[in-house]
Amino acid sequence: MPTRHDIRNVAIVAHVDHGKTTIVDAMLKQAGAFAAHQHLDDRMMDSNDLEREKGITILAKNTAVKYHPKDGGAPITINIIDTPGHADFGGEVERGLSMVDAVVLLVDASEGPLPQTRFVLRKALQANMPVILCINKTDRPDSRIDEVVNDTYDLFLDLDATEDQIEFPIVYACGRDGVASLTKPEDGTVPADSDSLEPFFSTILEHVPAPVYDEEAPLQAHVTNLDADNFLGRIALLRVEQGELRKGQTVAWIKRDGTMSNVRITELMMTEALTRKPAEVAGPGDICAVAGIPDIMIGETLADPENPIALPLISVDEPAISMTIGTNTSPMVGRGGSGKGADAKSAVKDRKVTARQVKDRLDRELIGNVSLRVLDTERPDAWEVQGRGELALAILVEQMRREGFELTIGKPQVVTQEIDGKVHEPVERMTVDVPEEHMGAVTQLMGVRKGRMDNMSNHGSGWVRMEFVVPSRGLIGFRTEFLTNTRGTGIAHSIHEGHEPWFGQLVTRNNGSLVADRAGSVTPFAMINLQERGVLFTEPGTEVYEGMIVGENSRADDMDVNITKEKKLTNMRAASADNTENVVPPRKLSLEQSLEFCRDDECVEVTPEAVRIRKVVLDQKERSRTASRAKSAK
Repeated sequence: MPTRHDIRNVAIVAHVDHGKTTIVDAMLKQAGAFAAHQHLDDRMMDSNDLEREKGITILAKNTAVKYHPKDGGAPITINIIDTPGHADFGGEVERGLSMVDAVVLLVDASEGPLPQTRFVLRKALQANMPVILCINKTDRPDSRIDEVVNDTYDLFLDLDATEDQIEFPIVYACGRDGVASLTKPEDGTVPADSDSLEPFFSTILEHVPAPVYDEEAPLQAHVTNLDADNFLGRIALLRVEQGELRKGQTVAWIKRDGTMSNVRITELMMTEALTRKPAEVAGPGDICAVAGIPDIMIGETLADPENPIALPLISVDEPAISMTIGTNTSPMVGRGGSGKGADAKSAVKDRKVTARQVKDRLDRELIGNVSLRVLDTERPDAWEVQGRGELALAILVEQMRREGFELTIGKPQVVTQEIDGKVHEPVERMTVDVPEEHMGAVTQLMGVRKGRMDNMSNHGSGWVRMEFVVPSRGLIGFRTEFLTNTRGTGIAHSIHEGHEPWFGQLVTRNNGSLVADRAGSVTPFAMINLQERGVLFTEPGTEVYEGMIVGENSRADDMDVNITKEKKLTNMRAASADNTENVVPPRKLSLEQSLEFCRDDECVEVTPEAVRIRKVVLDQKERSRTASRAKSAK
C-alpha cells in the first residue's frame, strides 16, 4: 500500500510533571520553528491560564515541526500531540491517541513509572501502538536510570504488552537543556555525547510508522477536537484517514446518530509550530482544521458524498465522580465580594446568576469535553455533572467562576453501578511516596478509608513507595489530611482501577463545623473568643450570613456561633485592658479544599470573588428539627 514518508504523527504521554511540555518546547526551538529574535515563554503549549497557574496540562493540543534530516533529505513534518498527564483528563488522552500512529512514553529518571504513566500507557497498548521510551530529567541528583528502565519493563509486562511492543527503543534526555542521547548517561548527569535532540528526532523518524493509505479509497476524516474562532466560528480538528480534503469542497457530514448531510468546507488550515496557516489540500495522515460546519461534534466523520463511510466513534471511560452544580441560592447572590450591593455594582454587572445561563454553559462544555455528562435533577436550577475525577470537575467550576458565574456546588459523590444485582462503586489504585518516618501515619489514614495495601518497596533513600487499592469516595478529602500528616513531604497519585462491591460506611472527617448563627461582619473580638473552639476560615470584616460555615470545630458535632459579636464599649476600664490578644490568621481554603471539606448536609457557594462553605439548609431551627426527626426515625 502507498505510504506518506513526509509525515509522522506522534503523541507524547507521561505522568503529571515528568516534562512533556518542556521537551515539546525544546523540539519546537531546535526544529527552527521560531526566529532567533522571538521572545519565547516556558511551557509554550500550556496556553490556558489555569494550566500555567497549576503547572499541569489540561487540554490536549497539537503542534507541528518541520524536521530537516542531517543527510540532506526532504523535510519531514512531525505532528506532535501534547496530552495531559492526569487521569481526570483521560478523555483528552483518548482523543489525542486517536490522531497518532505511535507514542513517546516520557518517564522521570528519579520517580519512575507512576499511576498516570500506567493509565496513559494502557490506553496506547490497547490501541496497538508502538512505544518509544524516553527517560527524562537524567540530570536529577536522585536519578536512578537502570531501576526506572527495569520498572518500565515490569509495567509493560503487567499490562500484557505484545513482544513487538516490549522491544521498544530507549532515549535518555534532559528536556530542560534540550539534549538527548541513545547512550545511557551516569545517574545525575546530562547526556555527554550529544548537544541537541537530534537522536530523539531520528528515533521518532525510525520507529514511528508513516501513514499508510489506499489510493482508491473515498475520503474519510475523523473529528478529534473542537476549537472556536471569533471570525470563523466553530473549528473542527481532524485527521484525514483516506482521500484528500480541499478548501471549498463539498463533503458528507456523518453525525453521531448516523444521519448525514452535505456541507461545504469554507476554510482549511494546517498547524505550523503554534499557529494555524491556510492550506489548499490535506492528504492521508494530515492533521488539519476546518471551518464552515457550525454544529459538528467530536467523533463524527467527514466523508465522500458519493460513497460515505463512517469511522468508529471515540469511546471514553465511564465517569466515576459526580457533583451537583446549580445557581447560587445564598443571601449574597449578585452582591460582589464584599457582600454590599451598592458598592459593587460595577463589579457585578456581568454576573451570571440565572438557571438558563448555567445550563447553556454546561451544554457548551459538553461540546468539547467527551468525558463529561450532565443529568437533570429534581430541581430546575441544579444539574448533576459527572466526570472522571474531583480535579476535572473542580477545573470546570473554576473556569465558570472566572467567566462571572455564581454557583452552588454540592459535595462530590461517586457514580455507582449495579452489577449482578449488587451495588458496585469505583475504586482507585493509589501510589504514595513518603519518608519512612511517616509510613505508619499514612497506613492508618488509608485504613480508615478502607484502603488495602497491594505493594510496598523501599528504594534505600529514606523514602518508601506504597500502593493501595481504595474506594474513590475514600479519597474525597484525603489530600489535605495526607499533606498535614506527612508535613507536606508526601506525594500521592491515583488512577481509576475499576469497580468493586460497596465497601460500607466511611467516616473521613471527624470534626464538625462552626456555623454562623446570624448575618453581619466578622469582628476580631468574636474571633479571639472562638479561636479556642477550632480553626477559623474567615478574616475580620468578612460579610457572613446565617448558615455559613466560618470554621472547623475541634469536636465531632456542629456548633452555631456568633462570629459578629462586638465588644461593648463602656467608660469603665478593666484592670486587664492593656493586655492585648492576637487573632490567629485564618486558614484560607481553595476551591478544591472547600469541596473536600464538605459533608453531605453542606455545599460550596462559588462566586468570582469568593468561595464560601455553607449548610444546605441555612435556618438553624429547621436544621435542628431535621436532626431531631432523623434521630427519632432511628
